[in-house]
Amino acid sequence: MPLKLRAFLGLWSVLWHLFLPLVIIYLRRRARKDALYGMHLKERFGRFDTPMTEAIWVHAVSLGELRSAVPMIQAFLDQGEKVVVTQFTPAGRRETEKVFADAIATGQLQTVWVPFETSWAFKGFFKTFSPKFGLVMEIEIWPRMVMASKRAGIPLFMCNAQYPSKSIVKDQKTFGLRPAVMAQFAGAFVKSDLQAERFVAVNVPNIHVTGELRFDQPIPPALIAAGPVARSWLGAETRPVITLGSTVEGEDALYIETMKLMLAKPGPKPLFVYVPRRPERFDEINDMLVSEGFRVLRRSATFPDVLTSDTITATTKLDIQTDIFLGDSLGEMYFYLSMADKSVVGGGFVPAGAHNIIEPLALKKPVITGPETWTIEYPFAEAEAAGVACAKSNATALAQALADGFAPSEVTIDAFFENHAGGTQKLMRALPSAMAAARSRA
Repeated sequence: MPLKLRAFLGLWSVLWHLFLPLVIIYLRRRARKDALYGMHLKERFGRFDTPMTEAIWVHAVSLGELRSAVPMIQAFLDQGEKVVVTQFTPAGRRETEKVFADAIATGQLQTVWVPFETSWAFKGFFKTFSPKFGLVMEIEIWPRMVMASKRAGIPLFMCNAQYPSKSIVKDQKTFGLRPAVMAQFAGAFVKSDLQAERFVAVNVPNIHVTGELRFDQPIPPALIAAGPVARSWLGAETRPVITLGSTVEGEDALYIETMKLMLAKPGPKPLFVYVPRRPERFDEINDMLVSEGFRVLRRSATFPDVLTSDTITATTKLDIQTDIFLGDSLGEMYFYLSMADKSVVGGGFVPAGAHNIIEPLALKKPVITGPETWTIEYPFAEAEAAGVACAKSNATALAQALADGFAPSEVTIDAFFENHAGGTQKLMRALPSAMAAARSRA
């Protein structure tokens, strides 16, 4: 281990112990808006109620990472394996409990909070679950997690991993500490050949190219069926419908300008489905849109909690005209996308970067995002080259693309999607050789 990494780990440990009271205060404050943040607190200290030895450990920090892990986790369950999923946010934990309710009920799967970044907290986690190996989704790099796993003899792999160009530049300015930590992993399952080259360059061992797991995400049929019914209920059969999905702070002004430009044009007025990424923003976004003069209808105030074609049909129609249908719910993105003719993926208009474009492509919806695509280099570059996704830099260009300037066929989108599916099976085939290589290096 490099000397600089040893020094950093010592400092990292001291800082975590010093600031642990502040972390707990942070969780308590977040619990005011979401009570789940304050529940099961002992898990964060490495204390768990139900042992599950010889489990496969999947770390999916939040909702997006969990969704990308779903097909892989299901493949492990289908093989009869036990799985423990660690998470940090309520959104990810709730989705795990929802998607894997049957496996949780039979004791085949548990979802718990990831321990705090201390060696003693992870020691308690390892004692309870004695994982066969661990898979960290995307590029979640937690130094103590990595080093504690290595010390305990538990192979820990990066999974569905990519090393974005912007992260490389940033790491070069911070003494290369993150690459030094990444080199301590037992290996990596990465999204593309380009990503493999980048990880090789920073000395990550045991690399396997397995593609993007999100191409294998299961699509909930009830949500897909409910979308067109909701579109009809909203009186939008003959109106263009545009879903703005996973919108984040800093983008709202651009979307508002875009919507106003499109509503001002002659012809049928579009219906916009506006889906904020964070539930904490639901009320804020509603108030913002109303103050801008839009006629807004909230999903939570319109349809029952259990969303199906039948429950929508049974809902009494309101005699109102709507500009925006506000998607103030979690876990229903496929519902919102299935209503749409075109989709915009949020995050791309702020430096933090664009979110997942695979869900709309799975439903054969053209995808537009902003210029900050460094977070999704794969598969955005490939999708742009195939003509099924594009990036626009301002409201005028976005409005033009949504109106008539970007219209790939469903056949083209379907062909692109099929060419990139199958990541789960590639990973399952690569896992035995990856484990063998990890054991030989231990």
